[in-house]
Amino acid sequence: MIVQDYISVLESVAPLSYQEDYDNAGLIVGSRDDEVTKALICLDVTSEVIHEAIDCGADLIITHHPLVFRSLKKINGKNDVEICLKLALKHDIAIYACHTNMDSVSVGVNSMICDKIGLQNKHILVPKSNCLTKLVTFVPKDHFEIVQNALFEAGAGCIGNYDKCSFYTDGTGTYRANENANPFVGEKGEFHHENETRIEVVFPNEITSKVVANLLKNHPYEEVAYDLFPIKNSFSKVGDGMIGELPSPEKTEDFLIRIKKTFHCGTIRHTKILKDTVSKIAVCGGSGSFLIQDAIHSGADVFITADVKYHEFFSAENKIVLADIGHYESEQFTKELFYDLLIKKNYNFAIQISKVNTNPINYI
Repeated sequence: MIVQDYISVLESVAPLSYQEDYDNAGLIVGSRDDEVTKALICLDVTSEVIHEAIDCGADLIITHHPLVFRSLKKINGKNDVEICLKLALKHDIAIYACHTNMDSVSVGVNSMICDKIGLQNKHILVPKSNCLTKLVTFVPKDHFEIVQNALFEAGAGCIGNYDKCSFYTDGTGTYRANENANPFVGEKGEFHHENETRIEVVFPNEITSKVVANLLKNHPYEEVAYDLFPIKNSFSKVGDGMIGELPSPEKTEDFLIRIKKTFHCGTIRHTKILKDTVSKIAVCGGSGSFLIQDAIHSGADVFITADVKYHEFFSAENKIVLADIGHYESEQFTKELFYDLLIKKNYNFAIQISKVNTNPINYI
């Protein structure tokens, strides 16, 4: 196997285009063509993790948090990031980060948190917009199904829980072929009218090249007319946070105690309990304070996240129980997520989950 084999699986679920502007997800050290005999999965890359990779013979480290987050001008080994880079380069260990892009997808980090809590009917709390493209093309009527199916096979036409979604209508197309053309129908130099079908399909931006390639491959015309339109609608499969429902209401204190146990929290900082039971839960792995108002507006009883500052707790305004369970604690199961995604592809992947606890926070 090579590094690209691992990357392809992860990016098929969480494309790099979904990462936030400030992020540095992707291949940080190494080449996509480097051979891999074993991969080590971690939440953070530390020197201890690098040594673990060396000891277990791993050629690739897959991490959630990027090792290089801010710009580097020198690599002299003066801090842990520089030490890790020197060690990785010396021992030919590639490092790949899958961060906010995996936070954003509906089967990513927040989905794993929901599963650990046992939430049902889960969905993205704040879907992102500008993630979709609409393709409009025109095809001779007798080739309509061939072209439509080619677009579906490329991944176009999936909306929510539905696939093979399209709109089509019949009309008349016109053209005149010059002497250098090779028209599929009509004659050179003659003004031609053709009964055509207009097809419209929507798809995620990141598969645009695949959709267009399938269109061009299966369309009978020498020159294919098509338009690509950016769609501002929100995309239900990508966004920030997630919300779901408990199978049955739980006593609020019992719920928080269960969360503390499930996520192995040293402590949970939370606002005051507002009612006896809770049933609707919002979550955001890592730093999720920016979603407090969205969680309130969603009608959630509890918002589970991390890195909440003192003054941000006031913004709960006695409308929601805001629970800070810790950054590491909220995202620790991301390692399992990466492992499961890679194993399910049935490739001959050699994978090991890091045994190093990289949580820099300790509790007394």
